[in-house]
Amino acid sequence: MFRLRAAGVEVLLDARGSALPRILHWGADLGAVADVEALADTLVPAVPPSSIDLPLQPTLVPVRADGWTGRPGVAGSDSHGTATPAFRHSAVEELDDAALTVHAVDDRLGLRIAVDLRVDPAGVVQAAMTLRNEGDSVWELGALAVSLPVPAHATEVLDTGGRWAGERQPQRRALDQGAWVRQGRHGRTGHDAPIVLAAGTPGFGFRDGDVWAVHLGFSGDSDVSAEATSTGHRMLQAGELLQPGEVRLGPGESYTTPTVFAAHSAHGLDGVSERFHAVARGFGRSDREPLVVLNTWEAVYFDHDLDTLTRLAERAASVGVERFVLDDGWMEGRVDDKRALGDWTVDGERWPRGLGPMAEAVTGLGMEFGLWIEPEMVSLDSQLARRHPEWLLTDRNGDLPIAWRHQHVLDLDHPEAHAEVLAQLDELLREYPIRFVKWDQNRDQLAGSPHRQVLATYRLMAELRQRHPDVVIESCSSGGGRVDFGVLRYAGRVWASDTNDPVDRHRIQRWTSVLVPPELIGSHVGAPVAHITRRQTALESRLATAALASAGIEWDLGAASEDDLATIAEWIRWYKNVRGVIATGTTVRVDSVDGNVETIGIVDTGRRRAVFQAFCVDTVRTALPAPFRMDGLDDDAGYRVTVLRFATTRRFVTDVLPPWLSVPPTVGGSVLRTIGLPLPPMNIGDVVTVELEAIAP
Repeated sequence: MFRLRAAGVEVLLDARGSALPRILHWGADLGAVADVEALADTLVPAVPPSSIDLPLQPTLVPVRADGWTGRPGVAGSDSHGTATPAFRHSAVEELDDAALTVHAVDDRLGLRIAVDLRVDPAGVVQAAMTLRNEGDSVWELGALAVSLPVPAHATEVLDTGGRWAGERQPQRRALDQGAWVRQGRHGRTGHDAPIVLAAGTPGFGFRDGDVWAVHLGFSGDSDVSAEATSTGHRMLQAGELLQPGEVRLGPGESYTTPTVFAAHSAHGLDGVSERFHAVARGFGRSDREPLVVLNTWEAVYFDHDLDTLTRLAERAASVGVERFVLDDGWMEGRVDDKRALGDWTVDGERWPRGLGPMAEAVTGLGMEFGLWIEPEMVSLDSQLARRHPEWLLTDRNGDLPIAWRHQHVLDLDHPEAHAEVLAQLDELLREYPIRFVKWDQNRDQLAGSPHRQVLATYRLMAELRQRHPDVVIESCSSGGGRVDFGVLRYAGRVWASDTNDPVDRHRIQRWTSVLVPPELIGSHVGAPVAHITRRQTALESRLATAALASAGIEWDLGAASEDDLATIAEWIRWYKNVRGVIATGTTVRVDSVDGNVETIGIVDTGRRRAVFQAFCVDTVRTALPAPFRMDGLDDDAGYRVTVLRFATTRRFVTDVLPPWLSVPPTVGGSVLRTIGLPLPPMNIGDVVTVELEAIAP
């Protein structure tokens, strides 16, 4: 018997006998247990009619040979056809009080499996498996997934779907008999990815309910599911989705799954989120505190001109920007999105002296210099494609797949292609003082092996980071198409969506931040009319949405008024003062009464300081919204509530506003949590942002 315990979470493992061990409990710490073996014996279920003749207790790798008729933990075939492994465990290697490795074999098929299981200091279960072929024939792997049981009272499931520029849309349903299966076949995480799949007690929300959640830390094809079987068992499962024949293990070869991260909380999704944030912050690939960025894309697009960009940099520096990122359009011949991907050399016509003058202008103004790249892709109209057409990913007949945004995928698993891209990027980073790379990936992979391509991309990122450890990588994949813990092992920022519309962005960030802490989510202030949605919004809405993330600007500041520039400068000064809270604090979301005014906040670790927002994302159905409630504070403390005005004018639909919006009150933490503060009538895009500071008794 093994009890893996940390941060109020326990995994109870029964490894007695010759069968693979069974997880008897994953959830809240069970506390003192006088006799663990007696408890395990007590939890043995009955044998129902018309069933196997032994009690069904799913193992770490549930398979049909053990009587499991749900989704199998492993599947594959050898030269004799489809085979069902029947593992028997050989040893349990106890690494420490919260980690172990289970070793098991199937001598008949010549397979050996190692299951690594640990509960990390944040209470997150981290699990991965390695399957090794020790037989004398090839084993074609069909599936290998981490399987974690959840209790019978986890009767609802929630995850996210979405699309380009509309990522992370929540969807909830009852977990009835059968499986809710989410498969991603994009060759990347996907805009529609369920970056967190959660099962919980009926009606669980952000602040209440028992919740069990899983995340697959991988940037390729995925298979994540929640299942309720006819036997009454409930299982969460996650693994890489493998194409037929994609992983063929010859004698002596092995395959290791991506790590699955699983979190439990008795306090709703926010409790799960807090655990996941601790994991992401532990990767240590980001700035200690998020720097304020200006990205040039929506300011100039492909129209690169040194004088224009220098003026933009001067305006950026004047308002307090700390990092200036030159986006797409700097490469040889890259005047639109139809050419030049793969040729990572500077355009000699638009940049006759290279990027040196631009970098010198930026660094001379006291800012860091950043650059956009897309090393996994290639244009047919490029020197690389003309010289090495064999480096493009094709189907088995050698045919190119359908073009996507006028581009194709470069086979980074090809040793020569990999080496050339690495050399080009390494030369860029050596020649120029680049401290930030926006790493884009603008299409799905429709040919070749997603498995090998993702691992090759990870190797490229790791090699660049090893050579240039001070460079921060931002993971962008036509917006939020690659947001996962796999890429966050190498990247220190993610671009959550290509839309800078603050109304859509608020909700996208709200749900992205269930997994990713806010200081790792890039959020930029765009132009008054959003580039993608064409919605016109007030400057205050745009500033507020970027305020609780890794803040930046993506707007031609030359078109901004002097009043707007002064407002932006004041906002950046405030942000620099509060970003320490954003980078280390606890994210708090209060469930909306009608789903139209959403509350989100960040509370510092000592619960002395916090920032909260009430943002109207849709038409309010009542004359007045529900009160602005703020949670996660010290119930016994009093808080000075200061309304933050990110613009010179505030527009609500009435002039008679609640008094607290103009006269800062001091309110108790328990009152803010249970009663809240009255809000004025609100239209879409209206926002109230407050800063809280605890008052010494």
